[in-house]
Amino acid sequence: MTVGVERVRAVALAAAVVLGVAAPVPATASPHGPGHAREPGLLQCQGTESVTYRPGVTFRARRVEVTVDGRFASCVGGGGEVKSGSYHERFTLFAGCNDLLEGFRSRRTYSWDTGDASTAEITGSSTAVAGQVVTPATGTVTHGRFHGRKLLQVIPLPQPSAPQCLSGGVTGATGVTTLTIL
Repeated sequence: MTVGVERVRAVALAAAVVLGVAAPVPATASPHGPGHAREPGLLQCQGTESVTYRPGVTFRARRVEVTVDGRFASCVGGGGEVKSGSYHERFTLFAGCNDLLEGFRSRRTYSWDTGDASTAEITGSSTAVAGQVVTPATGTVTHGRFHGRKLLQVIPLPQPSAPQCLSGGVTGATGVTTLTIL
């Protein structure tokens, strides 16, 4: 196990404690009918997230189109059916290298290898930690698999450097991500 993965797990645990994310929700039938029963136990996924910025992010704040692609190569728990997943988002924001740490609110849909999905309302903000921009996102699954459950996703990406911000700008970043659905 690498130091980066250990750091991500430590940040995820600390964020869960600080943000008050509770223990796993007991499995119960969903009021949304068959096929939407809550999965028993904690689901934990590990993977990568890639973000691209068009145009590149510079010190001068401007409108930037952001594309986010996440892939979970390994998921365990949650009833054992979900083994992997992914998500994709595209949005526009007003950003510069000095204000990439703003808070956000979003709706994210996670697509699972089982053929179904989970849509969650998430909020988060980022913190610069040891050369990384660490973003813990918390929320609740509002539709689909794991409906009603809480989640925590931690995304550490490399912090932009001054030379990148001064030249053509930061055009993308990739890092590990962990997702926990409680």
